Amino acid sequence: MLRSATSREALDRDLAQGSIDRISRIALLTDLLDQTYGRLRRRLNGLTDDEFFWQPVADAWTIFEDRPGHWTYDYATPDPDPAPVTTIGWQIVHVATCKLMYHEWAYGPAKLTWPELTIPDSASGAVALLDEGQELLEADLQGLTEDDLDSPRRTNWGEIWPAWRMFTVLIDHDALHGGAIGQMRDLYYWSHGDAASR
Repeated sequence: MLRSATSREALDRDLAQGSIDRISRIALLTDLLDQTYGRLRRRLNGLTDDEFFWQPVADAWTIFEDRPGHWTYDYATPDPDPAPVTTIGWQIVHVATCKLMYHEWAYGPAKLTWPELTIPDSASGAVALLDEGQELLEADLQGLTEDDLDSPRRTNWGEIWPAWRMFTVLIDHDALHGGAIGQMRDLYYWSHGDAASR
């Protein structure tokens, strides 16, 4: 997201001028990563802690303090069926921590585990963690060549994927959860305050 305007403008200019007739996979992934994250990030503008913790139904999965000063979030393996309703906070923290773990295992030292992650206890903290994870992934992608996209990379659950798959999964992940967050924010808006009294 930090490069999105520059990357997008340069790509659009090159395409308009006909100076490129094919887009590289790196450029395509960079553009998609920027677009999906930019849309997700815009959906978080003005997010309050009330929205972050709002539970639209009883027993929604959320962020919570499990012991003094330590925060975590609901999770289960395998995924429950049917899937539980989650809070906006859960959605943001889930996306942020996944970004950190994909980076850690594909491009970092591959030592960090889920219990070692510091879970934020506020909307602003979660958005900062999300931005941190995105910046790491953007740097990972920008450090690659076209050939590197086919190189094997580790996942935190033990599978080996080509590098390009790491990025396509995370692009899809941002789109999926960004849509869920947008819907939840709309629901919160229309069920609270002035909007609900209309």
